[in-house]
Amino acid sequence: MYHELTYKEVSRRRRSRIIAVVVCLVLCAAIVFAFAASGDISRRQGVTTMRETVIDAAQQCAAIEGSYPSSLSYLENHYGLIINHNDYLVNYEWLADNIPPSVTVVAL
Repeated sequence: MYHELTYKEVSRRRRSRIIAVVVCLVLCAAIVFAFAASGDISRRQGVTTMRETVIDAAQQCAAIEGSYPSSLSYLENHYGLIINHNDYLVNYEWLADNIPPSVTVVAL
């Protein structure tokens, strides 16, 4: 049997559809925010790991050879240090043979 919808039923259905659309939009925004935040955390961890790797390689060189290397390229050529120069900018400041170098890493 045919039942005509009342104004109250029509407005209730419309309200529930609007709520469903708003909930979907909020969920989509939360997912986008989560991906952006995880990318930022990953980038910071990569910078920290790269800095520690360079320092570890310099300390290994100092332990084996008795002095810290004067350049980053020396570590890359002789100690197997691999740096992704497309993703990171590494500033390696060497002062003297017996002073640990200052290492700064920035994500590009």
